[in-house]
Amino acid sequence: MSLGPLMLDLRGVELQADEREMLLHPLVGGVILFARNYQDPQTLRALTAQIHELRSPPLLIAVDHEGGRVQRFRQGFTRVPAARCFGDLYAQDAGRALALVQDTGWLLASELLSVGVDISFTPVLDLDAGVSSFLGDRVYHRAAEVVASLGQHLMQGMRKAGMMAVGKHFPGHGGVTADSHHEIPMDERSFGTILMEDLIPFERMINAGLAAVMPAHVIYSRVDDKPAGFSSVWLQQVLRNRLNFQGVIFSDDISMAAAEVAGSYVERAHGALAAGCDMVLVCNNQTAARALLDELDLGANPASQARLIRMHGVGSVSYNELCNDEKRLRVAADISSLEVEPELGLDDDGIAA
Repeated sequence: MSLGPLMLDLRGVELQADEREMLLHPLVGGVILFARNYQDPQTLRALTAQIHELRSPPLLIAVDHEGGRVQRFRQGFTRVPAARCFGDLYAQDAGRALALVQDTGWLLASELLSVGVDISFTPVLDLDAGVSSFLGDRVYHRAAEVVASLGQHLMQGMRKAGMMAVGKHFPGHGGVTADSHHEIPMDERSFGTILMEDLIPFERMINAGLAAVMPAHVIYSRVDDKPAGFSSVWLQQVLRNRLNFQGVIFSDDISMAAAEVAGSYVERAHGALAAGCDMVLVCNNQTAARALLDELDLGANPASQARLIRMHGVGSVSYNELCNDEKRLRVAADISSLEVEPELGLDDDGIAA
């Protein structure tokens, strides 16, 4: 059975019978985990093993694990500083910031892989224009080149551990104040401005081998009247053709308010896939997920399936082995000096857009 185009979520720390049935549906290709699915590393490892054993090839297992306030698993995991901490350090000591963020990428990926998680939806490549409280300290820096450098080094660290990176939120969420979880953000800047600013980190990361991208639920009104994740202009003409991106495109959660402009859940999924997404996230609404499994009529997409297969994590060590790993202990100590109190505003079970 190949990987389908839908990524769904679960209710708790154990896989229920009805959820098992959903995950066996051929339209499903992945699972996204939240804080409600986490009790401790051992319980999580048992859950991911159950999920992976359901299918061949195994379903992809993902989580939002950026650091700061967006870190679903905490007890038993190293507390990862928010992205802005690395940006602030870059202003003081660029070399140390780049080395530390690369080590952090290795650490966060190693810990997740050790409990059976394939993908972290990170790094955030938006620019800090100072207008988005929704993004806040999730953003590295205001300068595109700094964001690109920090993001690339995080990606390199993740890759050393065996995990691919996912850059978000293409083509850039930093220029709007509205939170796409609750509103429909509208960015009225020209394509030229976005190209010369927000697209720079994505272009640099793609040239360095970025494996996956997540588009923003933002309407860039001077480019297209659809949010980027439903826009063939952004996903095909710009991302695939202009930037020559060959990796996976994950939609952002189609349960978010900003996705409502695309219609019903079936229309949203069809719209995202037709625009160029390889996999669509459906979070915190299992009723909608079941409706999609019943009503969504799709043929196989071999290109998407081939891209998705490459997102599986590789080469992990056991959690117990990693706990005593000298490099892990060193990196955890190094990044502890960057810790700050996380900003409020995103609950543990909210998709981290």
